[in-house]
Amino acid sequence: MIRGAVAIFKRDFKKFLSNPFVVLMTLMMPVMYLVIFGNAFGGTISHVPVGVVQEVPPNSDTPLFTDAAAALNHIPQKDYPKLLDVTVYVDETSAKRDLAKGLISAVIVFPSEISNDHAVRLYVDSSNSIIPALVESAVRGILATLGAHNPLIINKIYGDVKYIQFFGVGVIMMAIFTSTMFGGGIALIRDREAGIHEGYLVTPVQRTSIIAGIISSGTIRAFIAGFTIFLIDIFITGITIKSLEDFLLVLLVILIACVGVTSLVVSFASRFSAQQEYASVVAFLNLILFMTSGAFYPVLGMPEWLRWITIINPEYYGVDALRSIILRGQGLDVIGMDLIALLIFSGAMFILGIATYRRTLE
Repeated sequence: MIRGAVAIFKRDFKKFLSNPFVVLMTLMMPVMYLVIFGNAFGGTISHVPVGVVQEVPPNSDTPLFTDAAAALNHIPQKDYPKLLDVTVYVDETSAKRDLAKGLISAVIVFPSEISNDHAVRLYVDSSNSIIPALVESAVRGILATLGAHNPLIINKIYGDVKYIQFFGVGVIMMAIFTSTMFGGGIALIRDREAGIHEGYLVTPVQRTSIIAGIISSGTIRAFIAGFTIFLIDIFITGITIKSLEDFLLVLLVILIACVGVTSLVVSFASRFSAQQEYASVVAFLNLILFMTSGAFYPVLGMPEWLRWITIINPEYYGVDALRSIILRGQGLDVIGMDLIALLIFSGAMFILGIATYRRTLE
């Protein structure tokens, strides 16, 4: 009995060591979890864009407005960049317009009269459950430092958004990736291991048609997964869709994201012949993309070197677009750049998926 167990142990251990790629990824994954997750979640938020404006008629800037605007723009953070990036607006309407478009995270309106009886009004983008509290604390701290006793009125322009609602939107993108990863990529490799794809070579179906069909099938599966999680989010988190237009925009974003992610996964699956190698690489990719998408924690809380990854991260644009629609009720005028980025990524990945898959059949 012991001799048999030892023999099986030797065989399996040698099999593990015979694949240095899997060994390397096994060691790299914990390190990457430490580096990526440790920096992407719970970091110190900095450079929050806010606008400051004085009430009309601003015949002249009050000392409170001048001093507070300067002080807010220079709030230091130990070992980290400053907290706020302040933009001074000439009128309240334009400031609130930029807030509604998501260009800034808050608007601070100072009274035009020199009196402690007039309130300072703070309008915050409450779709982010973390940043509003930081801005409010900063404003209260500056008012106290300047010796101003003006009351502070908080206006959450999107109501009270809980963290589970903030995070729930990001889970939709996770569902799309994991559905494609397990249902599409692994199934593709399993078919290749069983010799199924070799049979395609003797059929009249063109190779491009084969990969287009595979990507289409994977896209539908991913769309069903993403849409299901979207419905579950509505039931569990209590988020609401304000109009039919918003609902259709959500479906459009999910569909475009599904095409891109499915094509990306298929292009990876086409280059691997073993499920172990594929699973380790895609799990590593999923870690990087999801952790830097802003689903867990605001991108403003990531260090500069990690923020650069979000620029080329399609999940970031998907999460941002979905959050804009679902939590803020914004339309195409706001999410247009997110959709363009997703379309470019999806088109590029579709072409890459076809090219890499065709190469494996040659």
